[in-house]
Amino acid sequence: MKMGNQSVETDFILSGLFQYGQMNSFLFVAIIILFPVALMGNIILVLLIRLDTRLHTPMYFLLSQLSFIDMMYISTTVPKMTTNFLTSRKTIAFFGCEIQAFVFLALGETEAVLLGFMSYDRYVAICHPLHYPVLMNKKICWFMVTCAWASSSTNALIHTLYVFQLPFCRSRVVNHFFCEVPSLLPLVCQDTSQYEYTVILSGLVILLLPFMAILASYARVLTVVFQMSSGKGQTKAISTCSSHLIVASLFYVTALSTYTRPHSLHSPEQDKAVAVFYTIITPLLNPFIYSLRNKEVTGAMRRLLT
Repeated sequence: MKMGNQSVETDFILSGLFQYGQMNSFLFVAIIILFPVALMGNIILVLLIRLDTRLHTPMYFLLSQLSFIDMMYISTTVPKMTTNFLTSRKTIAFFGCEIQAFVFLALGETEAVLLGFMSYDRYVAICHPLHYPVLMNKKICWFMVTCAWASSSTNALIHTLYVFQLPFCRSRVVNHFFCEVPSLLPLVCQDTSQYEYTVILSGLVILLLPFMAILASYARVLTVVFQMSSGKGQTKAISTCSSHLIVASLFYVTALSTYTRPHSLHSPEQDKAVAVFYTIITPLLNPFIYSLRNKEVTGAMRRLLT
């Protein structure tokens, strides 16, 4: 093999989310419009929380972390997907694929853990308001965020290093629009069934446990709210909790379907469609559902503009 061809042979080829066609071109245009909307929504939220001292509370501190994650999360996949669609060159270097897989996995896991902590914050605020300053002080908030980033990054690093040291001796065509661990396993020429069990176990711990915590927290919150005499407060709480649960469920259920199923049950086309929800849709919805509908946030925006 010539030296000049070695880099080509070690590149991966991303099949992409879209194939050329009128309908797929429409979907492509829709996504590249949604991408800057998602970025701007999250950037505005981070700036508002940073600049307005009234939003310097544990809840908004966690929300600013979520928005920061979502900004990087959606930027990990969409720009490369856009470039591949617009050009005939659909390759990604081996090291670039490794970096993308690690960053995506670390950010996704951090978001999954952080959403669980955010539901705990709301549970304490509504169910134990007198203890809130003690149970959710600044040190505890930083501890939560540090734990989320450290545990997720460590787990992502272990999985990424393991997968990319495996022998890729089959086709280098990744049937996906970005480098994701489950989509890379079909390219490995040795049995990966034992490793798939570790992926499923990690998915259950990092995705299912926070999701169950969210469901339990909001169930308790709604129980307390229904005991209130104010019908207006009940309606507002139900509206807020339901919107949060819908977006959280969209993220967790789609991610669980990808990371907790054996390889034999995966369908590349289905995996790509499901991945759109937790890579593009949820980072777009999060700033609007969690904060931009909030009167405190809209008030901060008015104060900043005036």
